[in-house]
Amino acid sequence: MRPFRQVDVFPAVDAGASEPGFRGNALAVVHDADGLTDEQMASFARWTNLSETVFVMAPTDPAADYRVRIWTTGGELPFAGHPTLGSAHAWLEAGGVPHDAGTVVQECGAGLVSVRSGDVLAFAAPPLIRSGPVGADLRARVGRALVIDPGQVLDMAWIDNGPGWIGVEVDSAATVLAIEPSIPDFTDLKVAVIGRYAEAPDPQAGKPCASPEGGRSEPFVEVRAFYADGRDFGEDPVTGSANAGLAQWLVGSGRLPTAYIASQGTRLQRKGRVHVEAIDDDLWIGGATVTRIVGEVDI
Repeated sequence: MRPFRQVDVFPAVDAGASEPGFRGNALAVVHDADGLTDEQMASFARWTNLSETVFVMAPTDPAADYRVRIWTTGGELPFAGHPTLGSAHAWLEAGGVPHDAGTVVQECGAGLVSVRSGDVLAFAAPPLIRSGPVGADLRARVGRALVIDPGQVLDMAWIDNGPGWIGVEVDSAATVLAIEPSIPDFTDLKVAVIGRYAEAPDPQAGKPCASPEGGRSEPFVEVRAFYADGRDFGEDPVTGSANAGLAQWLVGSGRLPTAYIASQGTRLQRKGRVHVEAIDDDLWIGGATVTRIVGEVDI
């Protein structure tokens, strides 16, 4: 038997509430997973049927506090955001003590990822492995998959930090929420869509924006993330990797402020909140993490 936790990642925390409800993205965490085969991990991930399932192991890099392998129902990922925060939360809650106080270092397929503690856990966004413009043919294909008027698309770019995301900036949060995707057209696409709320201030006008450490608490943008692998299609409730890629693209170009809150999961009756903050050369992606299930699992 191996220790097991199920963690809610990125749920909104309402003022006056003792804790967030079941509003974020659930993550299955298997501790002490050393010795499991790929087949065992893949089988268990399919059985949980969650966006991701993680397996926490001893690190192979001496600079890391632990190692994690991240699985979807369709295969393994080198990196994903909500598994990074959820596994750090579970590791700390299970008694893990980081080498450096205040910072947990996770080893994953993408390398080493730092997770800082504070009001919320936050990970340092890893470098993009693919960025830049999307070609005309692929841009048209993404537009067909999203069933969106080309005039509503402000820009499109690769924001791939492992899963293969394409970022789409649209003219408003309302446009994001109105999307009814064409599932047959998605095939193997992974698309993250972002749009600003009408009342959000201009990031280049010097006005205050949402901050993870205080100030505005309402979301600045709405995000949706759609993925397909040729077999399955889904919409992710709340997505750390997609929000990281979107922020690297749009904060880096000055089109989003250096600190804001993203809403995600609204159409799925979730209430995800992702805190984004640029500090020096790092871009931090954070959110609430709450353990919902603790037990053991026989794999």
